[in-house]
Amino acid sequence: MNEIKTLLARADRYLRSANLLIKDGDYESAVSRSYYAMFFSAEALLLTKRLSFSSHKAVISAFGEHFIKKGIFVKELGKSINRAFQKRQLGDYEYNFVISKDEAKKILLEAKRFVAEIKQYINKEYPNK
Repeated sequence: MNEIKTLLARADRYLRSANLLIKDGDYESAVSRSYYAMFFSAEALLLTKRLSFSSHKAVISAFGEHFIKKGIFVKELGKSINRAFQKRQLGDYEYNFVISKDEAKKILLEAKRFVAEIKQYINKEYPNK
């Protein structure tokens, strides 16, 4: 299995994990898994252009530059990954920050849309990847 397929499979697994974490009441961890699902699918997408980055901010920035600004994906997808990144940062590193169930569910829905749109694009544009 190549790296793109591995990253997309990981994104799917993290979406399932986020769903389970919400059911368990661990909303901060659910947001983290939702964000990582988006991050891994963005990395897979960037690999279709032979682009690879070492930081989260660089991946998010490159996704915006190569796919949002060029109109391949709607701006809302760029906003979604940025929101999820910010919430994940707060949930992981701020000891007194609390994410609500509704917020975790919203971010998971955005992550599912994000991953689905990227997978659809990759399957259409790069059917052998």
